[in-house]
Amino acid sequence: MYELDLKEAFCPAQADTEYKKRTIEGVLREQAEARPDALAMRELLEDGSAGRDWTYAELLADAERAGRALASRHPKATRIAVMGGNCPEWVLLQMGAAMAGLVVVTVNPSFIAREVRYVLDQSGSGAVYYQPNVRGSALRPIVDEAAAGLAASDFVIDMTDHGELFAGEKDGELRETGPHDIVMIQYTSGTTGFPKGVLLHQHGLVQSNKDILERWGIGVGDKVTCPFPLFHTAGSAVCVLGTFSRGGTLLLVSLFDPVAVAKAIEREQPEVLGGVATMLFAIMEAAKATGTDVSCVRTVLSGGAMVPPELNRAAQKVFGVPILIVYGQTETSPAITGAWPTDTGAELLETIGQPCSHMEVSIRRPSDNSVCAIDEQGEICMRGFNMMAGYNDNPAATAETIDKDGWLHTGDLGSISARGYVKITGRVKEMIIRGGENLFPAEIEAAMIEHPAIAEVAVAGVPDQKWGEIVACFMRLAEGTERPSDDDLKTFVRERLSPQKTPAHWVWMKEFPLTGSGKIRKFQLAEDFAKGALAGT
Repeated sequence: MYELDLKEAFCPAQADTEYKKRTIEGVLREQAEARPDALAMRELLEDGSAGRDWTYAELLADAERAGRALASRHPKATRIAVMGGNCPEWVLLQMGAAMAGLVVVTVNPSFIAREVRYVLDQSGSGAVYYQPNVRGSALRPIVDEAAAGLAASDFVIDMTDHGELFAGEKDGELRETGPHDIVMIQYTSGTTGFPKGVLLHQHGLVQSNKDILERWGIGVGDKVTCPFPLFHTAGSAVCVLGTFSRGGTLLLVSLFDPVAVAKAIEREQPEVLGGVATMLFAIMEAAKATGTDVSCVRTVLSGGAMVPPELNRAAQKVFGVPILIVYGQTETSPAITGAWPTDTGAELLETIGQPCSHMEVSIRRPSDNSVCAIDEQGEICMRGFNMMAGYNDNPAATAETIDKDGWLHTGDLGSISARGYVKITGRVKEMIIRGGENLFPAEIEAAMIEHPAIAEVAVAGVPDQKWGEIVACFMRLAEGTERPSDDDLKTFVRERLSPQKTPAHWVWMKEFPLTGSGKIRKFQLAEDFAKGALAGT
């Protein structure tokens, strides 16, 4: 840990790791040269059994093949959408695109066609690389509907068909790229408007995730179990780029099934397990129910939301080690703070750790952007090398997030101790974090207000023991209409949005609590609901 004695809520950058501007290609070549025969990636199939393997030499060779094939099809800087589950080809595309000078646009495979179309259109994607089936859903019909009439329809390619994936590899050449070249666009959002495309560069993605794994003592030969989806930075950045930059082995979980993952851990004996709190809870329950031995794990990682203290205590019983939390955002590649393996007591259980290497973190007053005092609540802000280049084609949103002094405002409320440990105390933004996945009220509200029986709607996150937060939809009935059933509302929203965005609670309101300016007080709705004050409204 850092030995700090801060006088105000500002932590200067800590230069405790090697700082070097790298490219993704450079990382891969470095590892292939140093340890060509070491295992770089192993596919874990849906039942938890081992699938295909790649050594670092083989991974580099296949990434080069993918890069040349991509370069034969797409001009430099072309955006290519990747829509699939956790298959090795996703990783090959990620590596190959970086070597071809292209930009990967990540697409959640659970999206319905209109959500996919928005991403393809807003990003200007010139291709879609898809996996045919994910969790029993056929993706090709969704892709075809989404891409119709867009540039992306020119190249719709099944990434698991190696004949298609590597077609043209003899005609293309790898392209030189730089550390600050954009290599990935991931979509996220605030409290208003549609999702925004976050522009991420190679240097931020590589250095940040190399640093956080180094903090956790993860290095050469360590096996990292990755059930995080690759369309999230937790998967494609922390697990993929972090593991490769440290010379470890990526155990890529194809489909998250807690019993299968527990059995795979017993067989593969990995040193590292990552997952959001709900995943870790499910794996522990599965291990206990089946008598599976998962005690080989020496590092358990989680992010996306605070880990409840009781879950951390349970992890220490099952794995013998605590859960180490990392806090960040897509906009920061993603890590901002992280726990240390040596943390104990309240600093382990009640904080999100200390700032990560080579970046500044401060808590600032929302009223005037001044630096808070130690332990004073304000907005968590950061400034450093791993910040996004901006939001794609959205300078106004970029300016709202990154101020004139270069501070990126997270929208989260928190405080920092004199020892540099950060706590989250709330959110400026209204984003809902359900099991580590970010959901955005404005998007759900926009879909629900289309229902003819709904005159007014507000969506908020409410506490849940399993998911951390779940979606509650508060509605006012339109005059002259009959109140639809909960099942009718679920059917309506599922035609417009993907399953995880479907509200778990439907609450009818006669009137909404309002601010002085006439805005709905969503935090009050959430608080009243949690207290049971809105039951049967």
